[in-house]
Amino acid sequence: MEQKTPKLPSELIQLYNVYIHGGMTRREFFDAAKKFAVGGLTAAAIVEALMPNYALGQQVPKDDKRLKTEYATVPSPQGNGTIKGYLVRPASATGKLPAVLVVHENRGLNPHIEDIARRLGIANFMAFAPDGLTSVGGYPGDDDKGGQLFGTRRSQQMTEDFVAAANWLRSRPDATGKLGVTGFCYGGGIANTLAVRMGSDLAAAVPFYGQPPAAADVPKIKAAILVHHGEMDTRLAQGWPAYEAAFEGRECPK
Repeated sequence: MEQKTPKLPSELIQLYNVYIHGGMTRREFFDAAKKFAVGGLTAAAIVEALMPNYALGQQVPKDDKRLKTEYATVPSPQGNGTIKGYLVRPASATGKLPAVLVVHENRGLNPHIEDIARRLGIANFMAFAPDGLTSVGGYPGDDDKGGQLFGTRRSQQMTEDFVAAANWLRSRPDATGKLGVTGFCYGGGIANTLAVRMGSDLAAAVPFYGQPPAAADVPKIKAAILVHHGEMDTRLAQGWPAYEAAFEGRECPK
């Protein structure tokens, strides 16, 4: 009979949420998780259940023949000098393509974000997923280490790296010039920031639980916006009603 992992308590899920957002060290998280090790469930099993399994979540294989993939380096003179990213295009494309920038969480360009870029490629978009950790050697292959490296970077310079990546992608000769952006957590905040910064040069932004822009900046947004928040992520979810209210009366983009 298959043994199922017991349902993890909400307090433990919240503990993990604090950890992945830099509120405690890995050691502190492991030590705090030990008190939930009851009923035969070990601390190691708890941590394993909470950590992402990128192989299990992958939807499009790296070697999918329907896609052309490569790593490209983009100049970012206002940021960290350059930013490297994962570029995905449909292998059968013959004309120009609409493009989507995919922005990672606060851990760098991990396998899940690359998989999202490939999913967009299968849907006939050109996708580019930059790595905000380029200036410190790139995503280190481990989310814990990636989160630690992320905390050493200057926020404004990293923001400029993503602005540079967005403009590079939109201006490519094989792109139609129509650009969208999606991002997750930190990346959701960048999606909102790009909507403000790029104005009519951005067609759409789809942030997932990202930091909203200041209400005074919302009139600068010309893109279509689709915002996603998790009900239990109260810190960020509390910001969306004001964001939505700031859009009232704004003409919807066509």
